[in-house]
Amino acid sequence: MSRLQGFRLPLAGLWAVCLALLLCGSPVLAAAPQEAVLAGGCFWCLEHDLEALPGVLEVESGYSGGALPRPSYRQVSSGGTGHQEVVRVRFDPTRLRYGTLLRAFFRNIDPLDGVGQFCDRGSSYRPVIFTAGPQQAAEAQASISQAARELGLTPTALAVALKPLQRFWPAEAYHQDYARRNPVQYNYYRWACGRDRRLNQLWGGRARSDAPWLVKPDRAKLRKS
Repeated sequence: MSRLQGFRLPLAGLWAVCLALLLCGSPVLAAAPQEAVLAGGCFWCLEHDLEALPGVLEVESGYSGGALPRPSYRQVSSGGTGHQEVVRVRFDPTRLRYGTLLRAFFRNIDPLDGVGQFCDRGSSYRPVIFTAGPQQAAEAQASISQAARELGLTPTALAVALKPLQRFWPAEAYHQDYARRNPVQYNYYRWACGRDRRLNQLWGGRARSDAPWLVKPDRAKLRKS
């Protein structure tokens, strides 16, 4: 028997070990990933806030809502394209439900402001939930009612729009993971924009969280009882 033949079994065993390590190192999802496209003002901030949720696989900044193909940041921010700054969230539905993701979305935006968000003004910064199919549309509509109830308002007081998703266009590379790559600039922008001050004012201790909706008692019913 040659030396090469003598190493056949050990080499086969080594390949089996390597294959096992590769499979173990790559998580296997129990269900196909789902996606959500959400507009809530500056996509740097929304990307940063949502990517920390358990079950989120990836968050990508981009543009949706307009007719212009492959829009640039300059075109969108100058207005007239119909696009909003958005994030596309890929998530594992066995670990994160779409409704829970929407709770976190609402608690990271000002749903009463339909002409911008915080210090960013204009239609490209307005809050929108872009829905992919009737199931997402129904859950998005329900989340508006639940958010309004928590704020003690009627659903019509909220300025978050619902739109069918047509196309997501990825933003330029320098916008992706901006908070992680440019922490000083990002943190200063977020502070100067007053985002967290307004979120705390609106949502109190539930700001920036995915905690269950707070159901406030109906004052009209209390007066009747």
